[in-house]
Amino acid sequence: MRFLVGTIGPTQSVFAVSEGMAVNLTEAVPAIGRDLAALTASDDLMAQAKEIAETRTGDAVPVPAITPALPIARPPSVLCLGLNYIEHIKEGGYDIPDYPAMFIRTPNSIMAAGAPMVRPACSETLDYEAEMMIIIGKGGRHISEETALEHVFGYTVFNDGSVREYQRKTHQWTPGKNFDDTGAIGPYVVTPDELPEGGKGLKIESRVGSEILQSSNTSNMIWSVAQTIAIMSQFKTLEVGDHIALGTPPGVGHAKKPGPRWLRPGETVDIEIEGIGICSSPIVAEESMTKTEAAE
Repeated sequence: MRFLVGTIGPTQSVFAVSEGMAVNLTEAVPAIGRDLAALTASDDLMAQAKEIAETRTGDAVPVPAITPALPIARPPSVLCLGLNYIEHIKEGGYDIPDYPAMFIRTPNSIMAAGAPMVRPACSETLDYEAEMMIIIGKGGRHISEETALEHVFGYTVFNDGSVREYQRKTHQWTPGKNFDDTGAIGPYVVTPDELPEGGKGLKIESRVGSEILQSSNTSNMIWSVAQTIAIMSQFKTLEVGDHIALGTPPGVGHAKKPGPRWLRPGETVDIEIEGIGICSSPIVAEESMTKTEAAE
């Protein structure tokens, strides 16, 4: 199935999408809720959602009428894998690791596809990163690689917007990866049965208009979806609804030659993954004054 969480008018709902049309699942079964949190945790609700999607096509609305929202409003964790494509590692000047780099994103740093991505007032070095992201549907600790894919609820698109100046201030990367409204997610979440096993073999690309910034394939990842789940579950009990981003291919802005190539206000960056969808984000500049300062 292909899910879209979004609003028509003031009301947010979960929709099932097929061929450009969307069926309102929340309206049919209120227990499904306003985002994917309930569906990720309930096989029964998933079965009801599938039945509704197949039988209520006459109630469908065009997808463009829906404003996307985050698939899960407050994920338990947003875990991110770094340095997962060899050519990206080389362009960043890093050594090829034998254990993945990992970091965590805070809730305020993420936003829905279609919402503005904010270039902060303190730096112009806003970069893009096309990434595949998974949402966990079955929690656990010390998950084996062999069974790891059973824990995936769905796949989505992520733009790991990174403020490079601040990422480079510390070896831990945390500041540059956690500016408000820099991590775009969605708009679609696609269940594993709709994609190749482990999301392998999918074209992944970032663009601004006709300018292709990154173009690669998810088969080029060093650590697969299954390996990533197994590794992360060694140190953390994965929870239903956790998001895991799987790293970006080469072509990021800081490594462009001539360059660097930062995202600029007025542009729109598109991240596309074959079979999943396009995550678009208009770039805006953060106001130089806070609301409190403006009021004074």
